[in-house]
Amino acid sequence: MRIFYTAFDIGVACALLLVALIVYVHLYGDAVLDRHPEKLKLAESSIILASDGTVLRRIPLPESGYRRSARLEEMPELLIKTFLAVEDHRYYSHQGLDYTGILRAALHNAVYLDNAEGGSSITQQLARNLYLNRDKNLLRKLNEASLAIALEKRLSKEEILQHYLNQIYMGQGQYGVKAAAEHYFGKTYMKELEIWQIAALAAIPKGPSVYNPESAGERPVERRKLVLRIMEQRGLITHEEMVAAAKQEIRPEAGTEAYSPGTGASYINTVLKEASRLTGKTETELQTGGYTIVTGMNPGAQLALEETFRNSDFFPSDGKTQQVEAAMVIINHDNGEIVALTGGRDPSIGSLNRAIIDARQPGSAFKPVIDYGPALESGKFMPDSLLLDRKQRYGSYSPDNHNGIYRGQVSMSQALQQSINAPAVWLLKQVGVENARAFAAKLGIVLPQEDNNLSIALGGLHTGVSPLKMAQAYSVFASGGTFNEAHTVRSISDAQGKMLYRYASKRKQVVSPLTAANMTAMLRDVVNKGTGVKARMNIPVAGKTGTTQADLPGVTGKANRDLWFVGYTPAWTAAVWMGFDHTDKDNFMTAGSGMAAALFSNVMNKAYTGSGR
Repeated sequence: MRIFYTAFDIGVACALLLVALIVYVHLYGDAVLDRHPEKLKLAESSIILASDGTVLRRIPLPESGYRRSARLEEMPELLIKTFLAVEDHRYYSHQGLDYTGILRAALHNAVYLDNAEGGSSITQQLARNLYLNRDKNLLRKLNEASLAIALEKRLSKEEILQHYLNQIYMGQGQYGVKAAAEHYFGKTYMKELEIWQIAALAAIPKGPSVYNPESAGERPVERRKLVLRIMEQRGLITHEEMVAAAKQEIRPEAGTEAYSPGTGASYINTVLKEASRLTGKTETELQTGGYTIVTGMNPGAQLALEETFRNSDFFPSDGKTQQVEAAMVIINHDNGEIVALTGGRDPSIGSLNRAIIDARQPGSAFKPVIDYGPALESGKFMPDSLLLDRKQRYGSYSPDNHNGIYRGQVSMSQALQQSINAPAVWLLKQVGVENARAFAAKLGIVLPQEDNNLSIALGGLHTGVSPLKMAQAYSVFASGGTFNEAHTVRSISDAQGKMLYRYASKRKQVVSPLTAANMTAMLRDVVNKGTGVKARMNIPVAGKTGTTQADLPGVTGKANRDLWFVGYTPAWTAAVWMGFDHTDKDNFMTAGSGMAAALFSNVMNKAYTGSGR
């Protein structure tokens, strides 16, 4: 009798345990899905494209991988059926748990005394990847089953399958079949995938680190052949197609990115800031939302710019504790697109972008913007107008000519060509500071009230200006007096292809064509026979140098803080700045602005060649 009660007790306990397990399985998954609805919203790598469609960067996800999602209808039907055949051929006949597969796996593991066979359905794999770790124990398997059942109750089979194909890890940091197709085979449009490529992709999930096309050895090849045999057995391909596909050599592409992770870093930083301003989304949202951002970058110009910046021969000597830095912006003045940009000599994603920060004194490069441009626009002065060149005091302000020579009178053209200070300040006084500041604002440079003084005639600004704003200002002269807002972003579309933003030109005539033409003629003289001769090219160049001096205690002799050249060719306008991040007695330049002019010439020559102009 005691044995009977003992057996009964054990039976009751087992029954209660079974009931508890059933309740647990049916409650746990729903509870987890309720707590973590965000898990079904897959983060997706956004992609940034150059003007010609070249991939500049696929932005990595927080887990240091890449994901590009696709709808089922964007995928080849053969790819979908192949994944089902290989991973879960009873997918449409079960409700999350493939009991036949589980039993088969259990028998295999029992016979071979291992855990090699998992028996997990596609739904279970998705549940595990989204919500669980990789531990192999009974509790994890129960949780996986519970989550699979919950997913099947809430999502359709198509939704689960689409999530699975977009979520699954495909080796080499790629998540989802679309990212893998782009990375391994350079296929942006998945329906262009060939049979052998589909088989290679379907071979990966069994062992992403050993079966991906970039893995060494024969294992990827043998796994692909196995997949091809399964495709034939399921009637997905013919025997002849299987044989032909098996003979194809696995030829993974080098990847779809044109540049290494550091290249174009400053440009990409600028793109993300601009896109955030345009859409109201944070930069993090833009990077992980699967957006496609098309830019105005010219890849040839960008590569020429960065290649030149890596050559130390084009830069002044480094200081004792700092490397001399530089920044450059190139704008297509016909439409305002920024075709190339770098904020430093060795920039990285997230690093200081000196190209867009209003922190540098432009020196004499500012004279066309604040002195000569406003004077021409007033109609009271022309390039041959005579300006006063004498030592004068304006209240407490008394500017000097660099060489101490005063000619009495010089023409406006000569004053600009030789960068003479006294006539520039005198001219600003005649035009009026308020009128000059209003003119600069039309060119995109809005000065604060602290700059309401005559020292701005020589580029002495309260906070400074950026290379981007200087290039923008000169681009007005280059384009016949029209203002085209400098921008990097052409368009932004979301993960579903919906257009969120497309640049619409707001081209506006802000100064007279005569002013622009006269300024261009004078600035060409600056390059041909004035301070900007080192900027000369085989095509017409107009531009102006700029130098700001550093008054450093304990330093005798020449000490410069900022070197500039801003100029333009028939197609592009560019601004170059050189200097130290922190100028002090150990870190200053003795070189002049001719180095900035020479850098302009070298970059622009290479950019023209690299762009086929």
